[in-house]
Amino acid sequence: MTVTRVKTRTWVGQGVQRVEDERLLKGEGQYIADLRREGMLHAVVLRSPVAHGVLTGIDYERAKAMPGVRAIITAADVERSLGRVPKIPMRQDAVESVVPFMQPVIAQRKVRYVGEPVAVIVAESRAQAEDAMDAIALDIEALPAVADTGAAERGEVRLFDDQAGNCALVLAGVRGDVEAAFASAPYRRRERFSVHRHTAVPMETRGVMAEWKGDTVTVWGATKAPFLCRRILAPLLGVEEAAISMVEGDTGGSFGVRGEFYPDDFLIPFAARLLKRPVKWIETRSEHFISCNHSREADCDVEIACARDGTLVALRARARTDVGAYVRTNGVTPSRNMAQVSTGPYRIPNVRFEVAMMLTNKTPVGTYRAPGRFETDFFRERIFDMAAADLGIDRVDFRRRNLVAKEEMPYPLPTVEPTGGKSECDSGEYGTTLERCLEEFDWVEKSRLSGKMIGGRYHGTALGCYIEGGASGPREGARIVLNSDATFSVYTGSSANGQGLETVFSQIAADALGVPMERIRNVFHGSTEYVKEGFGAFASRSIVMGGSAIVQVAQDVKRRIREEAARRLGCAAEDVRLAQDEARAPGGKALPLAELAGISAEGSFSNSKRTYSYGAHAAHIAVDPATGVIEVLDYVGVEDVGRIINPETLHGQAYGAIVQGLGGALQENLVYDEEGQLLAGSLMDYALPSAREFPHIRVHALEECPSPINPLGAKGAGEGGVIPVGGVLANALAAALGSLGVQPRELPLSAPRVWRWIRESGH
Repeated sequence: MTVTRVKTRTWVGQGVQRVEDERLLKGEGQYIADLRREGMLHAVVLRSPVAHGVLTGIDYERAKAMPGVRAIITAADVERSLGRVPKIPMRQDAVESVVPFMQPVIAQRKVRYVGEPVAVIVAESRAQAEDAMDAIALDIEALPAVADTGAAERGEVRLFDDQAGNCALVLAGVRGDVEAAFASAPYRRRERFSVHRHTAVPMETRGVMAEWKGDTVTVWGATKAPFLCRRILAPLLGVEEAAISMVEGDTGGSFGVRGEFYPDDFLIPFAARLLKRPVKWIETRSEHFISCNHSREADCDVEIACARDGTLVALRARARTDVGAYVRTNGVTPSRNMAQVSTGPYRIPNVRFEVAMMLTNKTPVGTYRAPGRFETDFFRERIFDMAAADLGIDRVDFRRRNLVAKEEMPYPLPTVEPTGGKSECDSGEYGTTLERCLEEFDWVEKSRLSGKMIGGRYHGTALGCYIEGGASGPREGARIVLNSDATFSVYTGSSANGQGLETVFSQIAADALGVPMERIRNVFHGSTEYVKEGFGAFASRSIVMGGSAIVQVAQDVKRRIREEAARRLGCAAEDVRLAQDEARAPGGKALPLAELAGISAEGSFSNSKRTYSYGAHAAHIAVDPATGVIEVLDYVGVEDVGRIINPETLHGQAYGAIVQGLGGALQENLVYDEEGQLLAGSLMDYALPSAREFPHIRVHALEECPSPINPLGAKGAGEGGVIPVGGVLANALAAALGSLGVQPRELPLSAPRVWRWIRESGH
């Protein structure tokens, strides 16, 4: 990875080795499956095997009598205890119209997807719980399944009998006068595209352990957003937030799907309270595929209008997203992002991008790394290449002509209706990343290979530009404590999901406090006991929000140290100088910082605006016409992230995101049949990329345009690598197979699908 840097600070900007790695590599990590409590019971969740049906009975008498079984919990038990079966509320993008479609904590009277919880079995061992689960008989009167958005839109079968149809919400990103712009435009093109359903597959599956002591409960296994999940759990259980302690621990990946509030996050604490013993549940890999949030599935009818020189005039579209059976905690977010970020880094004065959220009998959706942005970039970048070819304009020049200029910053994105959501790109010189990408890729030479048959394979090249939204507000909390050995402990409301949080926060704290990095003893993260208020790690927010909170609190700590040192040294606080491990007064008198141990400060950083990193990617592929297999021969990504904290951890984020994008664009696919049964519910059926498949990836990071909305100047950088991959690869495939007339309009670009397109071309 190469890094172009404006300036280097003492620690921020250095490629410091990750401080958390030694413990994890030595096997000393403490994941949820590693945890034990005295008297702990084990839970398994019985999930519906039917996609849509009326739940008329659960026969569990034989199972309840089996050895070791302590409880079998159904909706009736929840209702008996709480007087209701509660629904899980929205965490973000809450809209009143989606409330009827929120998911109950356990199925009651009706099931709506394969994988919906129907019962919880608790036993002395997991094996006993699983045996009992196998002995339970479900009586489900099957109903016709709504298997896709087309069927959902027709409305012949409704998922919710008391609702008018299967559309949960229609959002629209709007700007200008679209109808007038299209009416007068000299060039228009309309296309229909689709993106398939896929999801994140973290190394560690989800897990929850809960233990009550009196009226308070500790819940282990929280990730991503423990404070926000506590806020959801408290009213569901009927307790105050202060009665719940959420403990994060080590986490084997998140990527947006883990850490949201799922039914299991209620059911396990509920079971522990009912039985007055600790209860632990660990998700199996097959459960993950049918219960954890899916994402991406969308189709779109999109049209653009241009001047004859390629200047974009307008964009309009009607998209449908398949949100599954319920609207979950962040289920609106991908659709909202599609509407708002539809224009990407381009100047399009007139926009109306509608997104209809359609309910189907599938696992509900949520956020997955670059939610909504992966999809809408594929739609936009594909039609851009088609339009450029129609107009006889070079595809690079088409993009150059329409990129937003630095002088136009901050540049507003379309407003989201009906929520009124607004956002704007904070800073950037978008042409810089494009030109750097072309240079690193050697575009002039490689683009000449497009369409040529070399060694029995067709070669193709393509490029695409994008923006990456990050730094979701509204606040993040931090606390810093001076220890008795003159080191500092940092406490943050941000969460660690494997992204190197402890390392980069140590770097930020060291600079902010003006001490060597080794004086940052620990970074404590994610648990609700560490700070008064926290929000977590999502939407590429940790560096901007959590890091900025550390910067602000560090100033307060230093002020308090100077004031106390001044009192003891008999001088003015402004005359105290902090150096090495002591506070010095004029005249040489000094006080060891160890004698000031216990001084601390706590505060938060507030921000209502988002940061927007931006970049460009280019790909060179080869396609075997005999098999349809695509090989990625070269892939280059360039992104400006405002300010680089650690180039090594940034490299890991960028490289890993590109690999996830390539896996999603070429291999991964959650396929359902017409009865709502998932056909790719294991790692034997769901094709993940391996370490050997994409060896030719190069990433380059710039920091030429710092963000003006936070003290670090940083921008989110965890998702950019995913965003343009689908569009870039599809355009490269179109360039490779141009002589055959193949125009990819759907993902994934799997070998069987590409092979079929080649055969259908008649060549």
